[in-house]
Amino acid sequence: MAHEPDFLQTLWFVLIAILWVGYFILEGFDFGVGMLVPLLGRDEAEKRALIHTIGPLWDGNEVWLIVAGGATFAAFPGWYASLFSGFYLALLLILLALIVRGVAFEFWGKIDSSRWRALWEGALAGGSALASFLWGVAFANIIAGVPLNGAHNFTGTIFSLLHPYALLAGLASLLLFLAHGAAFLTLRTRGKLRERAGRVATPVGIAVIGPLAGFLLWSALDQRVGGVKASATALAALAVALAAAAPALLARGRQAGAFGATTGAIAALFAAQLVWLFPLALPSSTARALSLTLRAASSSHYTLTVMSIVAVVLLPVVLLYQGWTYWIFRYRLSSEDFAQPPTPGALIERAFGAGGTGPGSPTAGEAGAGGGGTGGGP
Repeated sequence: MAHEPDFLQTLWFVLIAILWVGYFILEGFDFGVGMLVPLLGRDEAEKRALIHTIGPLWDGNEVWLIVAGGATFAAFPGWYASLFSGFYLALLLILLALIVRGVAFEFWGKIDSSRWRALWEGALAGGSALASFLWGVAFANIIAGVPLNGAHNFTGTIFSLLHPYALLAGLASLLLFLAHGAAFLTLRTRGKLRERAGRVATPVGIAVIGPLAGFLLWSALDQRVGGVKASATALAALAVALAAAAPALLARGRQAGAFGATTGAIAALFAAQLVWLFPLALPSSTARALSLTLRAASSSHYTLTVMSIVAVVLLPVVLLYQGWTYWIFRYRLSSEDFAQPPTPGALIERAFGAGGTGPGSPTAGEAGAGGGGTGGGP
């Protein structure tokens, strides 16, 4: 059919979908941990340990967002332009939430003051929660459609995006990211922190089932939104099943299985939405004929060809490097590791000094995690 995308256009839609799904999986537990720092941390050492579980990772995880946005701009400039014409204020709010969260990581330990730290803990939790909610709202509007004119420009207001369907999606994404972060902490902490994370992960994992199932059922039954697509409906059912499995796995002491379940639920949730969207780039709620298709939004065949060659060469390198980073910072942390924060010299002595432990030992790993990129002081 004339409006159907060709092979390269379909390929780049799939690649962009993978980038978005990867971003939400990785940033999802970052958001969850950020929301949980004030709740789970009882003192400075515990909060420092919680922050350091993602300290070396969170900024690398945000690279997925940058690449997803850049790939959308390069492969589908019409899609990028229409999204920013309609979602400019919403995306600005997300950007501000991410900036506040990033600044909180850097400033939290700059001054030895409980009031100062409480301020940035609130900023970290608030920025993480706001971004989690708004991403759900944004993606729900992308598949539900927004008011577009003949030039594919947005004709509504910010309030056009805040309808019950989108708000339900925002609630589902916020709770799912929170459960994902709690499950992540059961793998990255030990002692009392691990116990508290498990106690939080179970009720939050149960709480997410209702909003998630409601949103996906609404999407599957609403012909204007998603309609009946067998593949998307199967992914939606899988997302609900995996989200429901996470609390049961935690109850059996299978923390890795629970984290895998929340990971799969996030992947299935956003993959289902993108399958419902295809082959459109942005549906129009004004009239179906005004919807923007992937074919109409696409760059030239030559541009997509060059991009494909670059992706084949560079993408494996990026994935290997990020995988290596996660392997290096894989050790469990607890408040004992940060009761007396080590100096840079002590960290070097632990890792390389005479009689020091090798890089594969827990002590060396904890030292690496303790010194990794939070920028939050010693």
